[in-house]
Amino acid sequence: MCSMDKDACDFQEQLDIENNSRAVRTHWVLNAPDPPGLGHELVGTIKKTVFPRRNKSSSSFSQKLGSRYAVSLLQGLFPILEWVRNYKATKFRNDLMAGLTLASLSIPQSIGYANLARLDPQYGLYTSVLPPLIYALMGSSREIAIGPVAVVSLLISSMIPKLVDPVSDPIAYRDLVFTSTFFAGVFQAVFGLFRLGFLVDFLSHAASVGFMGGAAIVIGLQQLKGLLGINHFTDKTDVISVAEAVWRSIHHPWSPLNAALGCSFLIFILMARFLGKRNKKLFWLPSISLLLSVILSTLIVFLTRADKHGIKILKHIKGGINPSSAKHLQLNGPNVGAAAKTGLISAIVALAEGIAIGRSFASIRGYHLDGNKEMAAMGFMNIAGSLTSCYVATGSFSRTAVNFSAGCETGVSNIVMAATVFLSLQLFTRLLYYTPTAILASIILSALPGLIDFNEAYNIWKIDKLDFLACIGAFFGVLFVSVEIGLLAAVTISIGRILLNAIRPGTEVLGKLPGTDVFCSTNQYPMAVKTSGILIIRIHSAFLCFVNANSIKERIMLWVNKEGQGEEEDKKAKSRTQVLILDLSDLMNIDTSGILALEELHNKLVSLGIQLAITNPWWYVIHKLKSANFVNKIGATSVFLTTVEAVDACVTSKMVNP
Repeated sequence: MCSMDKDACDFQEQLDIENNSRAVRTHWVLNAPDPPGLGHELVGTIKKTVFPRRNKSSSSFSQKLGSRYAVSLLQGLFPILEWVRNYKATKFRNDLMAGLTLASLSIPQSIGYANLARLDPQYGLYTSVLPPLIYALMGSSREIAIGPVAVVSLLISSMIPKLVDPVSDPIAYRDLVFTSTFFAGVFQAVFGLFRLGFLVDFLSHAASVGFMGGAAIVIGLQQLKGLLGINHFTDKTDVISVAEAVWRSIHHPWSPLNAALGCSFLIFILMARFLGKRNKKLFWLPSISLLLSVILSTLIVFLTRADKHGIKILKHIKGGINPSSAKHLQLNGPNVGAAAKTGLISAIVALAEGIAIGRSFASIRGYHLDGNKEMAAMGFMNIAGSLTSCYVATGSFSRTAVNFSAGCETGVSNIVMAATVFLSLQLFTRLLYYTPTAILASIILSALPGLIDFNEAYNIWKIDKLDFLACIGAFFGVLFVSVEIGLLAAVTISIGRILLNAIRPGTEVLGKLPGTDVFCSTNQYPMAVKTSGILIIRIHSAFLCFVNANSIKERIMLWVNKEGQGEEEDKKAKSRTQVLILDLSDLMNIDTSGILALEELHNKLVSLGIQLAITNPWWYVIHKLKSANFVNKIGATSVFLTTVEAVDACVTSKMVNP
């Protein structure tokens, strides 16, 4: 019946089968379900944060109780409910030892960081009681140690004094700190519940390295006041102002005894830390050395009455349970906007530091840490803290490292630490009356080397020069201007880099690797072969939008014109471009400006006699192209699942003429 020979009939039959299969796969692309709407996504983000993934056994358990969603909600908000049922005495023993070791480090550091934040010492201790308890209930990290940290304390002491003088009006200053802490907690909780963690990522790793390094130097210079017993010092944080204040203090009375006592114990603490790093069995020595320094220096001052000879001491520390501070929040005052600004900056810095620490130790022990749940936990922790006389708390690297080395198993170590600090507030605050302020300066100075990472800065320089620009911008911004300007410089450079990549995204011509069905960049793989009459271009942008649509359209036309010019110059070259295939596999979304640019591109190509085809459009992209009637304009037969299918269709349907 067939007039052709048998081979021709078989080929035609195989071609029909292939065309039918290709048509089926094109149908898959064009008839995918509609993507979820914005409202559905917002509700879904909250559900993902609040409701944990559940296994079959826990699901059946909750169904037996008749309250599956209630149990899921509680376990989402309080991860402790998931693992506490399997908690054993052996784990508690390890957590108990880790918590006690942690407390020996936390007590002196908390007092020192409160001094850095220009608050009374008890507020640092308060911050090491309730926030760790809340985090132990709501957080999912097993190792992170919660409490006040140096960088956040510096942020507070550099921003709030611009509004209220902590010396002339300490009560108003304290109230603004509580208000800023409340706003920090609200921002953190919102970031976590709505899965907005990408906002914190604007403070990139490189920017964090520079920011932490600059902050460490500023903190160190500010501790010269306590270490040297300087009476007249500056409230500014930039290195020039601090250096001038130190130089001027030479001509004013200062206490050599303060300097001798502080430097002696600083050397002792650093030696203990060195020995602890050299011998892992002595992991407890650095944390114990801080507590020993406080005890010994207090005894020395008490026995010698050195406070009568120029040694500055803490004097009275208010003990007892955390007092309520809800009535002290200034949510309607004239400084509420500035307090919210301080809270936002503190929230971002605290989250960036805390989550980075938690993830690094989680990766060591091989479990996943959900950043959005961590944000929510830290947010509720700081909201509760602001109502109970605490200031912004987050994870501390030095204390977390001690907690990890001490063998902590769960968040119970935070509970043990908080209970120990609470007992100290009840029983031992009177014993700290004669503690010299020089010791607090020594404790803070001893923690600063861990914040300056020269090796990582060098690695950033080797790997990515633009990343290093963000790093060095944050470093010099903190060092020579202010903490907030340094942070702003880091974020601005990071956003500028993102905008640069968004405005000028990459486009590349694809060719087929010999012996494979893989199409890849002809620049990266020079052996890739172009198909005669077909120009394949991949768009390297996640979002084709008003920012980059015209740039991408013009760049594609440059490729088309370049191919045409090359063909005119070389008559023996491949035939002119007859089909342009756009590989949209990297494109995640598109807006109306992007669709308009594609329509203009299609019209130009039609005027040049070139057909347009698209491959592998993502869910949202094909949905919007269909809604804008763009698919009908280019034809449903010009939409393909893969680039290989698009090329084969062009060749077999003779859309390309040799």
